[in-house]
Amino acid sequence: MTPDVLARLSQVIASRRPGAGGDAASSYVAGLLQRGPDVFLKKIGEEATELVIAAKNVEQGGARERIVSEAADLWFHTLVALAYYDLAAADVLAELARREGLSGLEEKARRKAS
Repeated sequence: MTPDVLARLSQVIASRRPGAGGDAASSYVAGLLQRGPDVFLKKIGEEATELVIAAKNVEQGGARERIVSEAADLWFHTLVALAYYDLAAADVLAELARREGLSGLEEKARRKAS
């Protein structure tokens, strides 16, 4: 998925917010956003678990494609959460760009210190 795809998907999801005219009767995303954090955060947890299971299943001979499918579901529902809080994929990409080239250990220590 290119950043352009993430940006477009973020825009579509943001357009489904109740304040932007999203209709929960005709849109899965609008329904998630209207029902609030308890619903989409639970979905993120489920998708993260499904991703872990898919990855573990590959170790037992399962299809690698399942990892991609579950990762896509996780990313999608994460984008829904971002939209709810008036954030977008670009915000996450900017944070990843900020971290680029930093040691993971250094970044973790920096966050702990703040």
